[in-house]
Amino acid sequence: MTSKSKVLVIGGTGYIGKFIVEASAKAGHPTYVLVRESTFSNPSKDKIIGDFKNLGVNFAFGDLYDHESLLKAIKEVDVVISTVGHALLADQTKIIAAIKEAGANIKRFLPSEFGNDVDRVHAVEPAKTAFGIKAGIRRIVEAEGIPYTYVSSNFFAGYFLPGLSQPGATTPPRDKVVILGDGNPKAIFNTEEDIGTYTVRAVDDPRTLNKILYIRPPGNIHSFNDLVSLWEKKIGKTIEKIYVPEEQVLKNIQEATPPTNVILSIGHSVFVKGDHTNFEIEPSFGVEATSLYPDVKYTTVDEYLDQFV
Repeated sequence: MTSKSKVLVIGGTGYIGKFIVEASAKAGHPTYVLVRESTFSNPSKDKIIGDFKNLGVNFAFGDLYDHESLLKAIKEVDVVISTVGHALLADQTKIIAAIKEAGANIKRFLPSEFGNDVDRVHAVEPAKTAFGIKAGIRRIVEAEGIPYTYVSSNFFAGYFLPGLSQPGATTPPRDKVVILGDGNPKAIFNTEEDIGTYTVRAVDDPRTLNKILYIRPPGNIHSFNDLVSLWEKKIGKTIEKIYVPEEQVLKNIQEATPPTNVILSIGHSVFVKGDHTNFEIEPSFGVEATSLYPDVKYTTVDEYLDQFV
């Protein structure tokens, strides 16, 4: 058995980051989190920091904007995973510069993606710009010759399923539901825990080197109509469906303010344009997680929705 790579997660106390840190530690990787002193002592982060300590996670004190601390942390590990949030995506160039300076020790870099495959989208603003920044980071990684894996995890179940993609809803609707477009394009919903598990499985896998890892579990590919129908079966009643034609969706995006316009424009890309599933995964650029790791027992959309019945 080869020893497991040492993994550094940048943005590890954030939304998806904490699931990846946990998956890495549980899988037996020596796991490091780049953390600011202020975050470490912030009472609102007590639970996350405590959970990390219990898992034996190592804390590398530093900051994306402090080159020396970033470089020092990167020199300690073999794999760097970035899970930085939306506002910091463009600044991942600082991570790339530090990886280059550290030399040949980094065997893999996973930039912050965890959504659509940004090279295969038909997005309008403001999602177009956000996807464009991620695509730009890909191009820099490739130009610098850094070994990479890009994770296309599609939708976070915890974000989109509790309210069936209804803005502001925290539980699935029982009376009426608003559906973008005709409700037929297929979207993909994965739990954050499963995204963490598949991501960490990929870090030492030669099959995912310089490839996009798509998380497309067969049980989690559903159109908006499928989703509503699944929910209706669970609650034993029919819900009123309000379909919003594309023209109106585009108008709503233009009139909305942040963050609603961002959420709506991502919804347009996925639910109207079908950007999760409107292309085939070619071996030249991608691999599919459930095919590579059939032993992982993932949570299906059907199982996930049971908690709300």
